[in-house]
Amino acid sequence: MKRRKVGNLLALSVLAYLSREPMHPYELSKTLRSYGDARSIRFNHGSLYMVVQQLAKAGFIAEQEVSREGARPERTVYAITGAGRAELRDWLRELVGEPQHEYPAFVSALSMVSALTPAEVDSLLRERLTGLDAQRAEAMAVIEKAEAEGVHPLFLVEESYRVRLLDAERAFVEEFIAKISDPVEGWGPMWAAAHGAVFESE
Repeated sequence: MKRRKVGNLLALSVLAYLSREPMHPYELSKTLRSYGDARSIRFNHGSLYMVVQQLAKAGFIAEQEVSREGARPERTVYAITGAGRAELRDWLRELVGEPQHEYPAFVSALSMVSALTPAEVDSLLRERLTGLDAQRAEAMAVIEKAEAEGVHPLFLVEESYRVRLLDAERAFVEEFIAKISDPVEGWGPMWAAAHGAVFESE
């Protein structure tokens, strides 16, 4: 992966929206939230303003004008630069074309899951299935609402991807539960014995 002058993915969103039209940070924040980007990129007003400053320092965006409405504080409108457009395209090409090694919290937990008893893990995984179903329902609601409003599926592709990931995780969790709970061929008895206990499947 190329080392970026500003590596925060929030910066990528800022560049993408400023490539459409100049905006001030408050307007950027409203736009990010209204388009659902908060579901994909974690940010708050403080982190957004910091990223805007970093992008300006790197030469990817530049002040276009300073405006004031009534008694409100001055607002600086930023526009993307030529270097910013080049960075946006290069960064997107890299993220779309090159798989990255990521560090999901669930994967980290799975690498140490044997520290818990199999009965506890079985129960927790069943709880997780309920949570995954709720997340899937939320993502589908976003898709259905947007499609009903005439939004093209291209602009919902991240939600479609999210649904596929949730489906894959759900299938994995169900398979893991089966491997734990099978009293004959499952991992439960051996796993429980390592904790000095006898495994009792449901």
